[in-house]
Amino acid sequence: MDLEGAIRTRRSIRGLDGPPLTSEEVAGLVELAVLAPAPHHSRPWRFVHVSAARREPLAAAMGEAWRADMQADGVPEAQQQKALARSRRQLVEAPTLLLGCLVGDGLRAWPDDRRDRAEWTLAAHSFGAALQNLLLAAHDRELAGYWISAPLYAPEAVRAALELDEEWRPQACIALGRRSLSYEPFARPAPDLGAWLIDR
Repeated sequence: MDLEGAIRTRRSIRGLDGPPLTSEEVAGLVELAVLAPAPHHSRPWRFVHVSAARREPLAAAMGEAWRADMQADGVPEAQQQKALARSRRQLVEAPTLLLGCLVGDGLRAWPDDRRDRAEWTLAAHSFGAALQNLLLAAHDRELAGYWISAPLYAPEAVRAALELDEEWRPQACIALGRRSLSYEPFARPAPDLGAWLIDR
């Protein structure tokens, strides 16, 4: 499919079927992800192909971190249980699960917080571009997937569960598989550019 067609027809597909992607399929998607633009010609991303054996410990660690946040926010217990069960299913049942992280390789070290935050924001922008590359490539290959933002809210739990270096900053999980024939994605309304584009 052409690029514009891929962009217009890509959807976040949460109805995923197996089998898991092969190692070659995963490597092919990550190879395209890391062609994304990044600050200073850096490559400030790392990807983890999360094995089935690591899924339950990862879900449990993230769940405890999220539960603590929801309790502090006063979220009712029944709502907590529902949210945690859904999150666990996403992580454990995905045919293939990747974790994307940021690292400082190639980023500039600034002596002040303002520019340091800006530098890491640039890296986060580039991770978004890498993630889009990966999801578009999956769509083009007739695979399905979606982005799970939860790791960004529980970085310590994710690092501990997967035994990652302290420098790695978890950003998102990507669930991948084959699109379930019974799954119908939400309709995407045509964009109203007047809401997003102005002239000056």
